[in-house]
Amino acid sequence: MQPYAVETTQFPSHGDVCAATLYLPAQAGPHAVVLMAHGFAGVQDARLPAYADRFCRAGMAVLMWDYRHFGKSGGQPRHLLDIERQLQDWQAALAFVRSQPYLDATRLALWGTSFSGGHVLKLAARDRALKAVVAQVPFVDGLYQIGHPWQALRLGLAGALDMAQALLGRAPHMIKVVGQPGSLAALSSPDAEPGYRRLSAGCVWENEVAARIVLQLPLYRPIRSVHKIQAPVLYAIAAADQVTPARPAYAAARKTPHAEVFELPGGHFDPYVPPLFETVVSAQEAFLKRHLAP
Repeated sequence: MQPYAVETTQFPSHGDVCAATLYLPAQAGPHAVVLMAHGFAGVQDARLPAYADRFCRAGMAVLMWDYRHFGKSGGQPRHLLDIERQLQDWQAALAFVRSQPYLDATRLALWGTSFSGGHVLKLAARDRALKAVVAQVPFVDGLYQIGHPWQALRLGLAGALDMAQALLGRAPHMIKVVGQPGSLAALSSPDAEPGYRRLSAGCVWENEVAARIVLQLPLYRPIRSVHKIQAPVLYAIAAADQVTPARPAYAAARKTPHAEVFELPGGHFDPYVPPLFETVVSAQEAFLKRHLAP
């Protein structure tokens, strides 16, 4: 028998609605709660339920959601990825859980992975009331994402075209989220396309994103504010990560006052799936239980 309840819910965010899923332990609350959202152009159904299941079995409530413009959430145009909008959705999710009497607003943790791994660091630098943060294979410094000059030029031109489309009131110019090496895609490392396909197996996910996001990426540097974080942070870093490299993640951990580092072998997409998933989620569960205890 499943030792928790799963409810579909929603919360407002700047005129739109974020579709969310709430996991609630069977025992009486109020419960410590973990907020979770996916990485670059991801949706909540892509392997996040596996983490939520483990955390909820350990006695923690979990709220996960789709960002505006993605998945089951509102927002037009579709597949528009904007950093500030996603940070606003995190703030709206925090406001939602802090308003629920069955959730303990004094025991909140953020869990982010890849692109959202950078978001949770950025948020934790602002919000001193958080009790714990998990940053899995995190995006910490956009300067490391520029890549090969020719590919950067092609993506930059696509981003500029998309911005022009927006100024003219036209539909976004889309590029692929992931593609084969050398293709015009936001992520084109050798493991990017098979990794995303594996994560999204069994759920609805579309391989496109408005190209303007590539113009924001080099300027997004959560590492610059990690020194302000007061909550303990668990950095789960993949040693062979080709998407969000390990080197800047280690640098961010060194700058974070209360950091723990969990190093794992393999690449960016390996923590989400067996055989590494069990090792990674067990370490995260233990960390969260330790810091969210009553």
